[in-house]
Amino acid sequence: MPDNAAEVTAAGIARLAGVGRAAVSNWRRRHADFPKPVGGTETSPTFALGDVERWLRAQGKLAEVPLRERVWQLLTGHPAGGAAALCQVGAVLLLVRDRPAVWHRLSEGTDDQLAEMLPVALAPALTARLGEAHPVHLPDAAGLGPTVPLLRGAAELAADLGPREAYAFLLGRHLDANLRQYTLTPPAPAALMAALAGLVPVERAATFLGGKGAPGGPGGPDVTAAGGRAAGAQSAVAQTAGEQAVGERAAGERAAGSVLDPASGTGGLLGAAGPAVSVYAQERDPDLAALTALRLALDTDAPVRVAGGDSLRADAFPGLAVDAVVCHPPFNERNWGHDELAYDPRWEYGFPARTESELAWVQHALAHVRDGGTAVLLMPPAAASRRSGRRIRADLLRRGALRAVVALPAGAAPPYGIPLHLWVLRRPGAGQPAAPHVLLIDAAAAVAAPAEAPAAPGATAPAPAAHGAVAPSPGRGKLPWQTVHSTVLDAWHAFDRGGAAPERAGVCRVLPVIELLDDDVDLAPARHLPPPAAGGGVAELAAVRDRLTATLTRTAELTPAAPARPRAEEPAADRRPMTTVGELARAGALVLKSGTTAAGGSVPVLTEQDVLAGTGPTGPAGGAAEGDEPVLTEPGDVVVPLIGGGTVARVVDESTAGAALGRNLSLLRPDPEALDPWFLAGYLRGSANQRQASSYASTATRLDVRRLRLPRLPLADQRRYGERYRTLASFEESLRHAARLGEQLVRGLYDGLADGTVEPH
Repeated sequence: MPDNAAEVTAAGIARLAGVGRAAVSNWRRRHADFPKPVGGTETSPTFALGDVERWLRAQGKLAEVPLRERVWQLLTGHPAGGAAALCQVGAVLLLVRDRPAVWHRLSEGTDDQLAEMLPVALAPALTARLGEAHPVHLPDAAGLGPTVPLLRGAAELAADLGPREAYAFLLGRHLDANLRQYTLTPPAPAALMAALAGLVPVERAATFLGGKGAPGGPGGPDVTAAGGRAAGAQSAVAQTAGEQAVGERAAGERAAGSVLDPASGTGGLLGAAGPAVSVYAQERDPDLAALTALRLALDTDAPVRVAGGDSLRADAFPGLAVDAVVCHPPFNERNWGHDELAYDPRWEYGFPARTESELAWVQHALAHVRDGGTAVLLMPPAAASRRSGRRIRADLLRRGALRAVVALPAGAAPPYGIPLHLWVLRRPGAGQPAAPHVLLIDAAAAVAAPAEAPAAPGATAPAPAAHGAVAPSPGRGKLPWQTVHSTVLDAWHAFDRGGAAPERAGVCRVLPVIELLDDDVDLAPARHLPPPAAGGGVAELAAVRDRLTATLTRTAELTPAAPARPRAEEPAADRRPMTTVGELARAGALVLKSGTTAAGGSVPVLTEQDVLAGTGPTGPAGGAAEGDEPVLTEPGDVVVPLIGGGTVARVVDESTAGAALGRNLSLLRPDPEALDPWFLAGYLRGSANQRQASSYASTATRLDVRRLRLPRLPLADQRRYGERYRTLASFEESLRHAARLGEQLVRGLYDGLADGTVEPH
């Protein structure tokens, strides 16, 4: 495959050779024959890919560049940019998939001949799959010339992986490399929405909700252009390297009917919907519209119709009535067309206020489903309670269009800090009575419920949430999606079949519509669900009290003995020879590393808050910036916060090992033959030590770890001190655990006395 003068960054070289960026920097300094930069900037130079490959092979650092990496480097070096290159690649892969004989004949010619003939061959292939008015616009022969090596490489990759899988890999890598331009939406909410809309069987939806193993491809993370939460800039699918593109159709799986996503991005929601009779999408961003069309055309044999443009201002499918609509609309958009759309016929339930763009999307979705068809939208929680939208919410309820509101746990989708809602709507049939009930589900409460079960002695039990408050969430990337899946779909299917669902305190309730038609028409599930028993009930409070008693007993046992004076023969502390962390690092007694990443790829992240609170890693697993190599913790490492941490130093144990080191943390990895980790951590926690090694800015204190001091002691003495420090750490953790249990017990008793479930004696 020709090089075509493709360029590669230092991060790309590191990926090719399987090393970190620091190694590439060292090669540049130490080897005079390392290839010179041919482009980029002084801080981010680029190098000729062919020169880099030859140098790596000559040094024995590279046997053969994997085809995936070579194609990816050609794509990133494309002069028109990654999106334009992906559009051309997708069109060729569609030709390879649908008309392999045509591609084989064209590929036998020279690069110039291929560029000359491709536009003629691609036009009918695109029209046959996407219709006459498709959004994929390709350059002429001259414009395709620089892309020919990339196109040949993509075809080779398709021969290995398959056209759909090859395109999913390149699209996913492109999105991963440009994280700041997109807002990721995980695959689990998309699969749940598809199941609520009746587009996939429950069993297939469950495969997307399995957490870590959730596949990428069609149900993979959706993405929204960062600058474009404008209409339609939604749901691009991210596919990480090595993940199998999901789209494998189970034998005999029934195809869904017609489906529409009016804010499609690159078609993530439509991909999660499974096979359909016909697929429709609209996308405001022209690049994403083209990627949507190509991705869906490669993923399904159904007719695909994708249009560019703003769905609210310029509906590309007027009069279209589909079986289902799935949509993740842009949130909090003021410029959605309020002034020019005042008399639009879509506003059957009322004209949305300027601040209610989400309710405009709700009515747009209902206008495009047939009678009895279902629409499922991901909504911000404010849309359920803002006063400016109460008239529309009331009419949706009165006419039976709104069937269910599901509160997801915080961390389910961006913005991750708030619990988003799913609205399930059904277009009322002509002449049919309005549905008298609505289903309300708080999936966050279902997720929190297992955590309130009795814990083993020594385990940490979180305090229960007060009634009406947002239930605690495990956080982004850690949600038990199987629990969310079963809670929501079991209740919805029971309600959809018979108009009733088993009531679960704090989790699920079927409510008469009339009870919601008050002055506020507040649809937030937590405000209408029956409260759970205080603190989990009297039995749970008794169990918490028993655990607290056992923990206090253990704490008393761990209470340090009265301090003793040093023996006369031992030198005073201020006379012992001292050294610094910096000197120990230079001598090789320890390795000093800094946390430089906010996310650790597929592993969770140990954050500042985790170190200060003594908890396990709670930072989200996700893609780090391209080229950043996360620092992974190992047992015996000592982790120190750098900013405002006070006197804290934590020894990594088995439960924390393997986490990625977060920002503003420093890791010290002692040589066990020279330093005891508990001795090291204990001395680093000294108040005087921290003061002399700290510098002060206007708003924060920053620790210079290299200036921290500790005495020079034989290893045997270090271990004697280290054992005492380990005992103190156990005592400290026991105190923390007792405080958490005490808070849980007190809160539960207050709530129980207030609601009458606990007697005042």
